[in-house]
Amino acid sequence: MAFADILTLILPVFGIVGVAYLARLTGLLSESVENGISDFVFRIAIPCLLFRTMITAEFGDVSPWAYWAAYFMPIVVTWSAAMFIVMIPLRRDKPTGIVAGFSACQSNTVLIGIPLILSVYGDAGTAPIATLIAIHLPIMMLVAAVLMEISRGSGANWGETLKKVAKGVALNPIIIGILAGLVWRLMNLPAEGLFRPILDSFANIAGTCALFVLGLALRKYGVAGDLRASLSLTTLKIIIHPLLVYVLAVHVFDLPPAWTGAVILFAASPSGVNAYLVAKYYGTGLRISSSTIAISTFLSVISVSFWLTLIPLPD
Repeated sequence: MAFADILTLILPVFGIVGVAYLARLTGLLSESVENGISDFVFRIAIPCLLFRTMITAEFGDVSPWAYWAAYFMPIVVTWSAAMFIVMIPLRRDKPTGIVAGFSACQSNTVLIGIPLILSVYGDAGTAPIATLIAIHLPIMMLVAAVLMEISRGSGANWGETLKKVAKGVALNPIIIGILAGLVWRLMNLPAEGLFRPILDSFANIAGTCALFVLGLALRKYGVAGDLRASLSLTTLKIIIHPLLVYVLAVHVFDLPPAWTGAVILFAASPSGVNAYLVAKYYGTGLRISSSTIAISTFLSVISVSFWLTLIPLPD
């Protein structure tokens, strides 16, 4: 793909992030604006987009198992590598290592992955998006919770912790949007009707609002130190993870073009905000997670541009 074509694809995505960042940096917009837009994105716009995706996506005959394997198998490698780097050379404790592993593997699927894939593949990207988003957050949060309980040696608290995780996931508006769309689809309800213009109005602006709120959030998180750890985790997140996914998707599972491109772009997306939320919840690795989010987001412009030269593109 020519440089001009790549620029055409990534400029709308990262340009919106940059505009929002500058608006917050200069004080043009306040933190209260960020909180309001963030609530709207996560509670209404993105759930509407995912609901529409679930009721309209054509999944075809692609096996989700190969697709999931291409994405999650490399996570085992990158998570383990992140924990090793932070716990052995950098001499941090195991809970911090777990947060580091989560930060190196948890992609920003909602704010970067979805808008990016839709900008490249359009409607052909809806099925790969829905197939991964449906299990990505639950699996990652569950693994983080279990590992954290093991590290603390508090097996007696596992039930309570997993109950909290399950409740948090079940009440997550993004998960609700996905499940509602799945139920709608299984009941063979119509995808068109009086509700559709309202649904489309919210779904169509979800990507733009998601990118804008990310730019506002980056100003808040910033680069808070721990650069050695954060740069190592960023390397794992936007280079190693997508590289391993590329090998599996292209050379092992031979996924269809849109599915190959989607899974690679998901992997190449920067570290997501959930890494910071996990760090805050467990009270460890806050500087590592926030710095990794900021650095990986800025550098993902280069990473995504590189992968756009390799992934199969629509005709």
